[in-house]
This record gives sequence, C-alpha cells and structure tokens, in this order.
Amino acid sequence: MCQYSSTDGFSTDWHFVHLGTRAVGGAALVFTEAAAVTPEGRISPDDLGLWNDAHVSGLARIVRFVHDQGAAAGTQLAHSGRKGSTKRPWDGPGFVTPAERGWQPVGPVAQPFATGHLTPRALSIPEIASVVDAFRQAALRAHEAGFDVVEIHAAHGYLIHEFLSPLTNTRDDAYGSGFDGRLRLCLEIVEAVREVWPDGLPLFVRISATDWTPGGWDVEQSVELARRLATRGVDLIDCSSGGNVAGAAIPATPGYQVPFAARIKREVGVATGAVGLITSPDQANTIVEEGQADCVLLARELLRDPYWPLRAARELGHSVSWPAQYLRAAPPDAVAREPRQL
Repeated sequence: MCQYSSTDGFSTDWHFVHLGTRAVGGAALVFTEAAAVTPEGRISPDDLGLWNDAHVSGLARIVRFVHDQGAAAGTQLAHSGRKGSTKRPWDGPGFVTPAERGWQPVGPVAQPFATGHLTPRALSIPEIASVVDAFRQAALRAHEAGFDVVEIHAAHGYLIHEFLSPLTNTRDDAYGSGFDGRLRLCLEIVEAVREVWPDGLPLFVRISATDWTPGGWDVEQSVELARRLATRGVDLIDCSSGGNVAGAAIPATPGYQVPFAARIKREVGVATGAVGLITSPDQANTIVEEGQADCVLLARELLRDPYWPLRAARELGHSVSWPAQYLRAAPPDAVAREPRQL
C-alpha cells in the first residue's frame, strides 16, 4: 500500500516502522509499496523509488529488520504511466502540475485517464527501451538491498497495464497492433528483470485480470499472458483487477477476485496469489486449503491490524513464534515453544 511519505523516492523512518511492524506482527512476506523505476514512474511526487543507487541503503535497513523478525522481504517495481503526477489521497483529488513538483506523465498513447486529468505524452520506441532498462536496473538495486522477492506491477491501469489493454493501447507499431504487440512491453520487462534477478529468488507479476469493461482486457487474455509469463521464469501471478477505466462497474464483494487466481492456477499451472476484500482468517485459510490460490496477500486489512497473522494463527488453532519482547502479552495456547530469535 502506497504510503506517500517519501522525498525524491527515499524511504523514511515511516517506512521502517510501517513495514517493520508487519514483520513483528507475523507476516511471512512483507512487501514495500510500489517503488518507481524512474522519477516520472511515480504515482505522486511522494512515492517510494528505486531509480537511484542512493535509494538502496535505506531499503536495506528495512530488509535487515524484516529478516530479523523471521519474515521475507519483497519490493514491487512499478511505473505509473498516464496515472502519474497525482496528489496524495489526503490532499484531495487531482494532479500535481510541473510547477508544483509534478511532471507530464507518459503512456502508450496521448490519452488521459479521465476528463480533467493530465494528458500523457506517448512514449517513443527508444523511450520504451529505456523503461525496460529502468526495470532491469531497479531489480539489480533490489537485490543489492537484500530483497527476497521482486514483483513487477502490471496492474491497476499503470504503464504496463495500459500497454496490455486494447482500450488504452491503440498504437500501430511493434508495441500495439494486436494481442502480441500489446504484450510486448510486459514480456520484455519480465525478461529483463529475470536476466538479472537470481534464479533462486522468486519473481512475481501483479496483473489486473480484467478491466471490467466490454472490449477491454479480460480474464481470457490474462490466462494467455500468464502462460507466457510462466515460460519466462515468473513464479507467481498476483491476481487483482480493474484500475484502467475510470468509472468501471466493479462488483467489489468479499473474495470477488479469487476466481481469477483459481482459473489461472488451474489452466496454466502457475502459482497464484489471491487479493481483494479478504479479511478473516477462515476466509484466507479456505482459499489456500481448497487450492484456489497458493497464497493470500493482504493490504488494507494489515493497515487495520498489523498483528493480523498472530491473531489468525490463534483462531485457526496454530502455535507460532512471537517476538521475545511481546511474550508477556501472548496467549499461552498461541505461542510456539521457542520465541523468535533476535
């Protein structure tokens, strides 16, 4: 979840406490927010970044603490595309102009996200190659920082998703002109990252399985994309949806995106992650136990309750390790024999 608490892409004490608390709370894998691979790839001027070598040391400090709590650490590499240069949510809707620390966003074509939004500049083919290289370089920095997992953000109407969807990619060159052209940017980024990301470390890709709009990106296209991603060394498809079409009617009910993860897992044979309005331990456990997905990724629920995993373990009848500093508060029946090692 974006925290909108960075300056020039640098992590801060807020990120250290925010992410560290989720590790203390028992999460098995703690992901940073979307880390922009270029300055104009940020969603807002206050977003986290990995476009500069100087970003590595602050993130490495966070990774070390997450590891000390027994958790794995992941980061999400992203480019906002035409949805960049926005205000922080608590500053109200709207965009940040170049005179106010903003920039002109970029996209596959010069088509704004919605009326009143900034109009992006269409990327040239050499600029697309630079974006691919930016993802590659960011993956190298992620490895230097000590992350165990990287996830490529190809969802929610950001740059890669904009290239995937026929609603937002009407290019007539090699990066458009049909299904294969629309997939090209996503596949080139995955190949570039997999080249430099160690074989023994997982690579995730987050997709929006559907635009929820007729004529747009849909689950059938997502299944075929997942097939091609799996052959390129992607270990898990993180199945979200929406974000590319303003005003799309999304039936947001508990677990509404789980069927996407289940279908891709079933038809492609690749591991999947389920997300979206998953709030209870029993609900999350059932998804994994029934084989609908291989893992559950929580976002807003972990903002509400950073210690959700410890509570979930107790509710599901499992004993888990607690931090030694918190043992005095731990229910006796919920604690594994040995506290976590410091």
